[in-house]
Amino acid sequence: MAFRIPFLKRKLKTEINTELSLENLPKHVAIIMDGNGRWAKQRGLPRAAGHKEGMTTIKKIVSKAVELNLEALTLYAFSTENWKRPKTEVEYIMKLPSQFLDTYLQELVDNNVQVRTIGDFSKLPEHTQKAVQTSIDRTASNTGLILNFALNYGSRAEMLDALKGIAHDVEAKRIAIDDINEELINQKLYTHFLNDPDLLIRTSGEVRLSNFLLWQVAYSEFYFTDVYWPDFDENEFVKALIVYQSRKRRYGGI
Repeated sequence: MAFRIPFLKRKLKTEINTELSLENLPKHVAIIMDGNGRWAKQRGLPRAAGHKEGMTTIKKIVSKAVELNLEALTLYAFSTENWKRPKTEVEYIMKLPSQFLDTYLQELVDNNVQVRTIGDFSKLPEHTQKAVQTSIDRTASNTGLILNFALNYGSRAEMLDALKGIAHDVEAKRIAIDDINEELINQKLYTHFLNDPDLLIRTSGEVRLSNFLLWQVAYSEFYFTDVYWPDFDENEFVKALIVYQSRKRRYGGI
């Protein structure tokens, strides 16, 4: 059955003995979903088991994001560097989008979620491309949460593509050098259809960006947790949002 959005009161009680305000939520949350392999290793399981459990976590976090009426959720699913992993692991990860969407796509449709992707889509296996494109097409008319998967994504590659696009425009005299500004660069990035993330979350205890949204997170709030992604449930997500609400975002001002 599809999850449904419950009636929300002005304050949302959580299990951490505090309250999440519904007045100051981030519009766009980006998450580096890290720790699947270590989660599995702690339990004597193959790494694939961690990736599979991580799909369950995605469903939980998407459900909570829909409930809270967030505008966008960008999930770092597979980086350009992840091709260096063992072939069997990469092949398994590439099957996950179809497994995830086969069981969950109708719920996304029912809950007005729009699926999008960023990254070099062309280098993904055909079956992965097909599954993702089907979900994009099925949810194209939805107007709620944008669920944005970063697949075969690398921020440096993204910025290089943007610079090349701008250089071609200058060469073709479509724009002048003096026309190049931050807004133009934003329009050339893969994320041109999104606002920059207000909050970046990374799980598993690692404290780095790993080539993820380097331009876009210039003024994002960062939240790092030791919790592995498969254990990052709705309550952990709410903790991150509460911490976000405790921050003062000055954007260089006082």
